Amino acid sequence: MIIGIGVDIIEISRIKSSIDRYGDSFLRKLFTENEIKYCSSRQFPTQHYAARFAAKEAFAKAVSTGWSGDFEWKNVEVKNDAIGKPSFELYGKTAEVLKGSTVFLSMSHSDDSVVAFVVIEKK
Repeated sequence: MIIGIGVDIIEISRIKSSIDRYGDSFLRKLFTENEIKYCSSRQFPTQHYAARFAAKEAFAKAVSTGWSGDFEWKNVEVKNDAIGKPSFELYGKTAEVLKGSTVFLSMSHSDDSVVAFVVIEKK
């Protein structure tokens, strides 16, 4: 049974502006160490940060709490497998609340924008 869906789109330039303005404090507030390492190692890091931001926003919408309740930025980590397929690793209260659920993530981008779509299914 699907218990939540969420979608988010963001302009990559918005994330670039935030990184330029706030630097590491912005990155460390929203992203895990693993995400920072991954994004920083890519040819276009800002695009990857924007994708993870959109994925976390879409996740927050799917759990129907927005930025409160069971959602915490760093309790939701975006990972990629060996062929690049994205997925979430959940931590803390977020992982407890969604134990036994499957969370699906799809992300796509253009030169200017990133979109992320999340579906949460509970058995």
